[in-house]
Amino acid sequence: MTTSKKEQLPEDRYEDRSLDVALRPKAWDEYIGQKNIKKNLKILIDAAGERKEPIEHLLFYGPAGLGKTTLAHVVAKETNASMKISSGPAIEKVGDLASVLTNLAPGEILFIDEAHRLNKSIEEILYPAMESRSLNIIIGKGASARTIQLELPPFTLIAATTKIAALSAPLRSRFSGGTFKLEPYETKEIEKIIERSAIILGVKIDDEAAQKIAERSRFTPRVANRLLKRCRDFAQINKHKVISQDIVEQTLQLLEIDEKGLENTDRNIILTIIKKFSGGPVGLQTLSAATSEDSATIEDVYEPYLIKLGFIERTPRGRKATPHAYEHLNITNPGQQNTLL
Repeated sequence: MTTSKKEQLPEDRYEDRSLDVALRPKAWDEYIGQKNIKKNLKILIDAAGERKEPIEHLLFYGPAGLGKTTLAHVVAKETNASMKISSGPAIEKVGDLASVLTNLAPGEILFIDEAHRLNKSIEEILYPAMESRSLNIIIGKGASARTIQLELPPFTLIAATTKIAALSAPLRSRFSGGTFKLEPYETKEIEKIIERSAIILGVKIDDEAAQKIAERSRFTPRVANRLLKRCRDFAQINKHKVISQDIVEQTLQLLEIDEKGLENTDRNIILTIIKKFSGGPVGLQTLSAATSEDSATIEDVYEPYLIKLGFIERTPRGRKATPHAYEHLNITNPGQQNTLL
């Protein structure tokens, strides 16, 4: 008897997936933060609605976990449009994109996550599709090649990326509805997200506990919800009906997350720069090899937060640990000692 892929996966992974969907805001009043973006999008949506037209193409960018996908879902909900979801890595060939575009219904939204991973040949097919709603497909090669032009229904492309610079300028310019950068959240905004998520999860949480989670959440809703779920688990196993500040502290200690929200990998990156490379500078590839972490993961996941905290800095010669990093890890800074001497 063969087992389906779904049956082979652990049950807790499905629980987390379903919870992530449940925690996702469904409307403007549920979506906390990014106020300026919401104002701009509401005007765009209302104006397009009065004209009875699909909204123009949108590009969302910013660090992972800030709500780009969630925002796309909210836009679809507010426009009463169905949405098809794909990603840059999933669209490998021109035929893949052609299949998706030709199967869109009028007014439908196509959401492409990780848009920076689209290859250039796919980008070139998107230009006329976005601009004039036509799909140009080349049949054959050389002198016998011919172009077939297919008309597409009115549709909206919403793309999300963590690396906007990796998108070509011609593609970026075709997001006529606007390009919006999602910013890290304020602690108070994260607290509101935690309180809302706690209600959905059916758990009680103290104000002080919500604040403590928010302070360790790296200014990111996805991280905040992950920490909240782990605190819920700890409280449940230890027979506590309310997530208190003490429960949060014990859970974060168990997860080895310090008061700045740094995890083991964050500390390992900083310690590697300090101890193996005398505080830097050190190149990204060298740092990747020394920490056994993928260079893209360091650059996209860990480095932005460490830079925001002022623990590392980028220089033309590579990454350097700052005096704040030495102080946080309680390590003597040789540079400061030499200055004093």
